[in-house]
Amino acid sequence: MNAATTDIDTVRSGIGDKSITVLDVRRPQEYKQHHIPTSRNLSLHELLSDDSPQRVAQLVGSLGISNHDDIVVYDDTFGALASRVAWTLEYLGHQKVSLLDVTYGDWTNLGLETATDIKDHASTNFSTKLNPDILATYDHLENRDEKIILLDNRERLNYLEQHIPGAINIPYRTLASADGVLRDKDSMKRIFRNRGIDENSRTITYCGSVGTLSGLAYYALKSIGVDNTKLYVRSFREWKNLKKPTEKQEDANYWDLSGE
Repeated sequence: MNAATTDIDTVRSGIGDKSITVLDVRRPQEYKQHHIPTSRNLSLHELLSDDSPQRVAQLVGSLGISNHDDIVVYDDTFGALASRVAWTLEYLGHQKVSLLDVTYGDWTNLGLETATDIKDHASTNFSTKLNPDILATYDHLENRDEKIILLDNRERLNYLEQHIPGAINIPYRTLASADGVLRDKDSMKRIFRNRGIDENSRTITYCGSVGTLSGLAYYALKSIGVDNTKLYVRSFREWKNLKKPTEKQEDANYWDLSGE
């Protein structure tokens, strides 16, 4: 299995020897100002305007990215936007995709090199081989067996006020470290094991709307070897729109809101 994240030194080396393709998912105006050298821009906003497999494959191919490229994705939030794009590439069947282990802001704060030039790339035919094993639909949630762990990755208060029945809460903020988009492996294992999750668990993650926060949880789980994980990409918004049942934690205001 490929690593969930790729470190700075590996990315810098890969840029130098052209063994890594770097993908910037910030908005175009931010990318145009400056970016990691050689990176190509596919904003999350552009992807979500129509994230059907055929259309995303066309977008990726238009950037000159092939099915054989080793792709590292970054954003300037906390890894959630990058994780949603990276997950989409995995769903399309791409075998080598990971998150940069720091944000772009961290990259620049470290004084690392940036660029302003934007290069044109000859289009490629990016083919798809969908990986349904990492996608959950509302049917999966409705018909899941009791051994599947459902993770709500929204803020603690949002979870307490309303969530999908049977879900447990791991707020996305608990997944990050002070100097990276994800905690170190030992710390991450401890967080998940405290909630009954280990390498043998079967999990489904969801968040509020488009699968960004839960995408980060997907890679957090992947980082500790929890391979049997699906992302409910349409998340709580779809569940509510379909008028599916929800639960509320009584006396939520008196509960610990940290989720730690």
